[in-house]
Amino acid sequence: MDQRTAGSEEWRALAQQLRADSIRSSTGAGSGHPTSSMSAADLMSVLMSKYLRYDFDEPENPGNDHLIFSKGHASPLLYSMYKAAGAITDEELMTFREFGSRLQGHPTPVLPWVDVATGSLGQGLPIGIGVALAGKYLDEEPYRVWVLCGDSEMAEGSMWEAFQHASFYKLDNLVAILDMNRLGQTRETMDGWNGDHYASRARAFGWHAIEVDGHDPEAIDNAYSEALGNDGPTLIVAKTKKGYGVSFLEDVDGMHGKPVTPDREEAALEELGGTNDLRVDVHKPDGTASTGGGSTGEADLPTWELGDEEATRGAYGAALKAVGGARDDVVALDGEVSNSTHSQEFAEEYPERYFEMFIAEQQMVAAAVGMSVRRYVPFASSFAAFFSRAYDFIRMAAISGADLRLSGSHAGVSIGEDGPSQMALEDIAMMRAVHGSTVLQPSDANQTAKLVAQMADTSGISFMRTLRPKTPVIYSAEEDFPIGGSKTIASSDDDEVTIIGSGITVHEAIKAADALAGENISVRIVDCYSIKPIDAAGIQAAVRATGNRVVVAEDHWPEGGVGEAVLSALAEDGGEPVEFRHLAVTKMPGSGKSEELLSSHGIDAEHIARAVRELVG
Repeated sequence: MDQRTAGSEEWRALAQQLRADSIRSSTGAGSGHPTSSMSAADLMSVLMSKYLRYDFDEPENPGNDHLIFSKGHASPLLYSMYKAAGAITDEELMTFREFGSRLQGHPTPVLPWVDVATGSLGQGLPIGIGVALAGKYLDEEPYRVWVLCGDSEMAEGSMWEAFQHASFYKLDNLVAILDMNRLGQTRETMDGWNGDHYASRARAFGWHAIEVDGHDPEAIDNAYSEALGNDGPTLIVAKTKKGYGVSFLEDVDGMHGKPVTPDREEAALEELGGTNDLRVDVHKPDGTASTGGGSTGEADLPTWELGDEEATRGAYGAALKAVGGARDDVVALDGEVSNSTHSQEFAEEYPERYFEMFIAEQQMVAAAVGMSVRRYVPFASSFAAFFSRAYDFIRMAAISGADLRLSGSHAGVSIGEDGPSQMALEDIAMMRAVHGSTVLQPSDANQTAKLVAQMADTSGISFMRTLRPKTPVIYSAEEDFPIGGSKTIASSDDDEVTIIGSGITVHEAIKAADALAGENISVRIVDCYSIKPIDAAGIQAAVRATGNRVVVAEDHWPEGGVGEAVLSALAEDGGEPVEFRHLAVTKMPGSGKSEELLSSHGIDAEHIARAVRELVG
């Protein structure tokens, strides 16, 4: 299709082809969401024919626009667009949802034209915010971010977090297209076809909103043209019908996620005008653009003297600033607690690369994912407990293959008086469960700095758990702490028990060892700073050398934390059964001083020493 001469007739013909191919692919698969795809076909036909700037032969072209299907279940439409653009063949289109096919039920970046995995509703628009932030404030390039949204997902709070942040940051490079087809999975949406409800809310958030007939190509064309001239984000509210174009599918409730049956496929395709093989030469971006932050170097990390006292959260902030000074591709985001997480040190030094996400943890993680799409190195910081609010975004980021660095402060009961609502006690289990994740918990400042520097080069999702209270510096600045390793702090040939700590409990283990030494009980202390990947060989060697006796102390619930990671490591070598004592938080904490809480929950030096005595009889 020649964009110079394309008009309503050509756009309608392409839309009908997109509908037909959505039906063909989903009927062939025996599953999928053709009706949700058919409602947005006109919207996408005009977009790809006239407004999208994308080089399908060079998906890494940094000047490309970004098209994100927030309603990822409309993947048949997206894949049909790829066929129309000549990116995939009809043969591949018909492998939709087959085992081993790139065309999965919901889009993933296994396809080079897909930025992020979608399908968990309410995520595409927040991620689009991150891509648009990078375009406007980091890349300073003219590419646009187009996000196709479903009306059902407008019930998700994350969508409105996105609306707030897009307005606050004046993202004039962002266009959200709302496919208002009225019907959800089981019933009508809350707002049905009341487009003014969506538009008025968007305007209240500071967006430009346009209401349009989503099946009128000329009206859609005018809406897109208007969107390009605004000085802020635009929402296009398009009234559509689910299953549009086929009489027995159009606006019929109960058809969500149901393909056309083979016996009715021919009748459906006939109503759409049959099959076709129209091709669209999608406009390529003009000129060249750049991606990423530019120069990178080795950071001059901060150091502390042995015996100094510093909170690992403070060391995180100082190290992040140092890494940011060496690498222009490092960006930082925070959930409006930067003076607690200490990311404010980066913010003060590099304000142009710091993004405040306020109290909106879902949007913070989503924005970090979006920035990773543009090859930036995002560090997102908040209280560790509050990442649980954004866990679905973290889970989906793993499916996207995103590289994220998360720092969670205020871990465990050691935070003290703030009480249980602020105490992360499930975060290790949560983050260990993420595919391909790295989970770190340093115990002193020098160790923290070395690990922060490594996080910048670590692929996948890495999580650092930092402490609120100050702890003594026990390692020299010259020591190395490779991810996947551990540190043996004290050992001798006479050790009878291995004590494994992580974070705050390393220091309690050292106190316990001093007390036990006065009773002629020698113990080996292992600092498990890398919880995932864990140093299985090192832990096995330590425990086997100390009579298969081990005490694990952690400031976390017993489920899914350091203790279970250690037991899994010990099970791998097939050695003798171990005598195991697991000290963890087992009752709901309250407020109090750090030392009072550590004692009350049985994870302080006194309780560690008591567990050792029990093991040695």
